[in-house]
Amino acid sequence: MNAPDSLSERKQTKFIIVTGGVVSGLGKGIAAASIGRLLVSAGLKVIPIKMDGYLNVDPGTMNPMEHGEVFVLDDGGEVDMDFGHYERFLNVVPKSHWNLTMGKIFDYVRQKERKGDYLGKTVQYIPHVTSAIKEKIMHVVSEERPDVVLIEVGGTIGDLENELYVEAVRQLKKDVGVNNIAYVHLTYVPIFAGTKEQKSKPTQQSVNILRQRGLQPDIIIGRCARKLDDSIKEKIALFADIEKESVITGLDVDNVYEIPLVFQEEGILKQLNEKLQLNAIPKMDEWKKLVSNMSRAPKTINIALCGKYTKLEDSYASVIEALHHAGAHVNVIPKIHWIETTRIEEGTLNVEDALRGMDGIIVPGGFGSRGAEGKISVIQHARTHHMPYLGLCYGMQLAVIEYARNRCGLSLANSTEINPRTTFPVIDLLPEQTTITQKGATMRLGGQDVEIKPQTNAEKLFGPVARLRFRHRYEVNPAFIEKLENMGLIFSGKAPQREIMQIMELPDHPFFMATQAHPELTSRLDKPCPFFHAFVRSCVK
Repeated sequence: MNAPDSLSERKQTKFIIVTGGVVSGLGKGIAAASIGRLLVSAGLKVIPIKMDGYLNVDPGTMNPMEHGEVFVLDDGGEVDMDFGHYERFLNVVPKSHWNLTMGKIFDYVRQKERKGDYLGKTVQYIPHVTSAIKEKIMHVVSEERPDVVLIEVGGTIGDLENELYVEAVRQLKKDVGVNNIAYVHLTYVPIFAGTKEQKSKPTQQSVNILRQRGLQPDIIIGRCARKLDDSIKEKIALFADIEKESVITGLDVDNVYEIPLVFQEEGILKQLNEKLQLNAIPKMDEWKKLVSNMSRAPKTINIALCGKYTKLEDSYASVIEALHHAGAHVNVIPKIHWIETTRIEEGTLNVEDALRGMDGIIVPGGFGSRGAEGKISVIQHARTHHMPYLGLCYGMQLAVIEYARNRCGLSLANSTEINPRTTFPVIDLLPEQTTITQKGATMRLGGQDVEIKPQTNAEKLFGPVARLRFRHRYEVNPAFIEKLENMGLIFSGKAPQREIMQIMELPDHPFFMATQAHPELTSRLDKPCPFFHAFVRSCVK
């Protein structure tokens, strides 16, 4: 059957629009993903779309300290970190064009104008840019045929950057029909220490701004440190012209996987069922059991996460989540200790002191020379003290450098990323990267099959082939592979038909594995990543 040509023919798909107000960082992505989790558990197909206001084409060139983690999709797209929540909560493999940015939209409009698609008209924000936004949304609907589309409007209502998105989703109501769209607005309900009273004024002002843009919320989620009092719900409902039952508590929790359970208890699905004429009945028992394990496990293990972006934990969001997924299945609680490796490199922190009391060590992905020598010291400590070690992307490259220096006698071994003139470039630029001058989506990106070597730990975890995700420009230099392996290092995973080493491990060690991939990106609560699952088990031992 051909895809429908007009918006009116697509009315069976339901749309849930999530906006945010008062302050940024309230957790719109987690709120949207939590709503989606309830719908998915009821058997519905849910597709997420995230709309970001920045002019970058994607977040691939952004510093993680500014924007948080760059999430890499199987198709190679570099997208907003909220897609990590969507993938983990919705059990869906998103596509890069599900993440709209103003950089993408303006580029698309400009190309249409150059081709003459606007037939000589003056190209304007309205209707041309807003129509382009809706066109992108409806392309996803035609392609995926979902039951529900979750659309998260990035930023805070009132921001200049998201005004065109807000106008586009306002117009969408007329296009798809009033019974096929619901507007959910996430706000902040503060509690002042002196009075301990919940304050509704920020929510009132945020809803007022929302209405000025032509949006009437159907559901309001009030982020708060405790459950919203009935009196506050009534006050918000009166001001927003909605029923009290449509005011939902967005409770502060230590574990984001509790949020779907909080929303379920607050009755959000009842409101959505009525508004969208659905009959979704969530089945959350298994989810609830795993969430319970994450907070009530009888044992705690101490994990050293050693990197250079430790001032912003969102830089390693997926690594943290993957640890918690594994912990839920092993029935332990991973306690993460942030080790800033630049301090070890500078000599202001001793590696022995930094790792004292740790049960395992992770060196995650990264770029550049800063903190690299500190990470190498950490890796040497893990290897020589038989501490469980998991290296991710850069963490594998540095593990190879450490082994080359201290086991293979190549004391000056290094990466050409760190020292372009190194005598022993055991890590070097991928051949296809040598001619690239522009950054952004030019790395070896996305899902790749990995050929697993028989009779290795990797084979025990994955079998003969693993599907992993990558984001790198450098590789193990093929000229040094034989020497490294002759000295006992095992490359247990490689790219099919290419000498690109993807997984390494050390025998005669409790657990020492590293991968050029980012396996944390595909870990989910109900299906933890095998690397992290095995690592956490070894930490318990």
